[in-house]
Amino acid sequence: MGVKYIVQGAVCSCLYGSGTDALKVKTQSKVFLNDMDGAKKLAVTTTDLGTTFEKNCFGSCAKKKNNPCTVTLTAWSGEETKKKIVGAGNLLTEESKATCPVGGKDCISILYHGQQAEVSPQNFSNTDPQVQAQINPLVDTAHLGRNLKPSPQLKAK
Repeated sequence: MGVKYIVQGAVCSCLYGSGTDALKVKTQSKVFLNDMDGAKKLAVTTTDLGTTFEKNCFGSCAKKKNNPCTVTLTAWSGEETKKKIVGAGNLLTEESKATCPVGGKDCISILYHGQQAEVSPQNFSNTDPQVQAQINPLVDTAHLGRNLKPSPQLKAK
């Protein structure tokens, strides 16, 4: 399958928390992964530290006698060392883990990387018509891809 990089909206959990929370990128606004429109899926990097979740809470925390969790990331481990965003650190993968001062080293893990496949006109033009006819026998896919227009953000400037 390959390496899945983490994007905004990735779901994380803590070993000591009772719930999950979604990552929110605050350190960069230019690099999007698996996002045809370049609007939602910002890449998460090793510089995304501090209060970088939507709710900043994993429910009740066992380390705090089941009082509400207050997530503050202090470090990431297991990052991709060969892929780096200039000025924003290394990309994180689904194997990366985070450290919280309450839970300790690598107590936060990634449950879902946040990426989702999006169909584009190129998908239709690259598909073998015979295979497409077997998968979608009731759809005339020969004309389907021609009617889709590429996103204006993807055009070369």
